[in-house]
Amino acid sequence: MEIIVGIGEYAISNNKEDILKTFALGSCVALTIYSIRKKVLGLVHIALPCSSINSNNGYQKPGYYVDTAIPCLLNKFINQYNCSKSELIINIFGGAETSWGNDMFEVGKRNVEAVKKILTKNCVTFYSEETGGTYSRNVEADVATGTIKLGKLCLKTLQDARVV
Repeated sequence: MEIIVGIGEYAISNNKEDILKTFALGSCVALTIYSIRKKVLGLVHIALPCSSINSNNGYQKPGYYVDTAIPCLLNKFINQYNCSKSELIINIFGGAETSWGNDMFEVGKRNVEAVKKILTKNCVTFYSEETGGTYSRNVEADVATGTIKLGKLCLKTLQDARVV
């Protein structure tokens, strides 16, 4: 079954028939976590680096912020699915520059930096990353195999939008 993960949402599945998907990662970051041993896959679509701008929202929707999403997912993998941190394969996607050369807030860059900082703080490492640039990404991950498919859409100009 296809499970669509929207902005600020996450999904975790151990059903080998499931495919987790998220779309339109501009400055947002998607993180995948996979346990080969347990065949458990998680996907989160993170919008912003820090919940301190709205801590109530961080509590209600932990997937929305880097500093609440990663601890939430790690906790579920460890405590609900009995995975160890050392077996988790973590990948990072997104964090694009989305303002066509005038990205003064650098949200994408800050999201990626925050993800790496929180992973380090939680003593886990990531396997790979596909971040930055000026294109939106779609991520599709297969629970049975952990295989990830990545699609890209150029964001340089509205007139020049194309699939890469």
